[in-house]
Amino acid sequence: MQPTGQPDNPIDPSSASEPIAVQEATRPPFGANEMRLNARQWLTTLALALILVALLPPLWKRTEGFDTGPDYRIPYALSNDYWLYQRRLEGIESTSIPVLGDSVVWGEYVRRDGTLPHFLNQEAGQPGKFVNGGVNGLFPLSLEGLVGSYAGSLRHRKVILHCNLLWMSSPKADLSIQDEETFNHVPLVPQFSPRIPCYRADTTTRITITAERNLGFFGWVNHLDNVYFDQQSIPAWTLAQDSSDPPQSPNAWRNPLAQITLHVPGEPKNDPQRGPSSPRHKPWNKGKGTPTHFDWVPLQESLQWHAFQHTVELLRSRGNDVLVILGPFNESMVAEEQRPTLHLLEEGITTWLAAHNVPHVAPQTLPSALYADASHPLTDGYVLLATEIYRDPDFRHWLEAP
Repeated sequence: MQPTGQPDNPIDPSSASEPIAVQEATRPPFGANEMRLNARQWLTTLALALILVALLPPLWKRTEGFDTGPDYRIPYALSNDYWLYQRRLEGIESTSIPVLGDSVVWGEYVRRDGTLPHFLNQEAGQPGKFVNGGVNGLFPLSLEGLVGSYAGSLRHRKVILHCNLLWMSSPKADLSIQDEETFNHVPLVPQFSPRIPCYRADTTTRITITAERNLGFFGWVNHLDNVYFDQQSIPAWTLAQDSSDPPQSPNAWRNPLAQITLHVPGEPKNDPQRGPSSPRHKPWNKGKGTPTHFDWVPLQESLQWHAFQHTVELLRSRGNDVLVILGPFNESMVAEEQRPTLHLLEEGITTWLAAHNVPHVAPQTLPSALYADASHPLTDGYVLLATEIYRDPDFRHWLEAP
């Protein structure tokens, strides 16, 4: 007999309606889970996920507004949006000629109507004939990756490729320096071969980047991050802090879906960093600039030059009719005793192009006052450069050939 007022012992076997052994035998494994999938259901779930991964990016292209218009170039803020770059190339006319390259093609110091492609169009009298395929911050090692993974739509057409000698002006610019360095467009550079000495990512990071570059779904996710979430992942955007004191996270209570406007923003109409009204749009020597000593990398040792060669070969293997524009580099900015080395590099590049039957144009150096730095012309510099290129007999022969 139990004492009065004492409840029955809840774990007393005698109080259970069934023996414990029976209860344990009939209790399902992982009994806390309300739903468990069998093998067939898992396969169905996987198939549905794969269908979504395959269909979402192309459906997004049909839904999202993307206005290009005259002289369009990928906005500076979206320089890392390679999915958008791919979409841009897929949308150009079959008769248009893309001009591929770094910020010299893109137009670092000028407005979008002050670039080399713009003035080539002006020379041709055909708006849209030459398309700005430059990307700010690009270099040959990343250009090779961009062309390899995102420019497949350019097969069997004429393509202009710009070669900037700036990337061979030092081991640091060449990325062949042994000390670790940070640089732009890491997802585009070779992750395993050739080895980039200053790039020290771990194996997991390299494998992840390689996988993401070859799976279009991840490019689309990166596109969403770039366009709608300030170049951040959604968790990072949610937790981002402002500059108040103490810092706050203004996005913490915002609905991420409300950020998705389904329209890709363009460049600002009046970019304070670019164009004749910008304080950056001035001759390189206006602030008493003096010639610089460059630590030029020999062509046979240059990672960037080898990557440029591979890019030419890749495009030609796709049936592209490639023309290369070399420079022109701002010779006035090079110390006089180093100019023969610069000329030797230029001669080595044109010799290789000629030996491989690659049409090319090597414009004369522009007047010093038409450069903003070592390789970027100002607006009037692009006008003169486009005129010289368009009137070059080799260029016209290449342009007019079927």
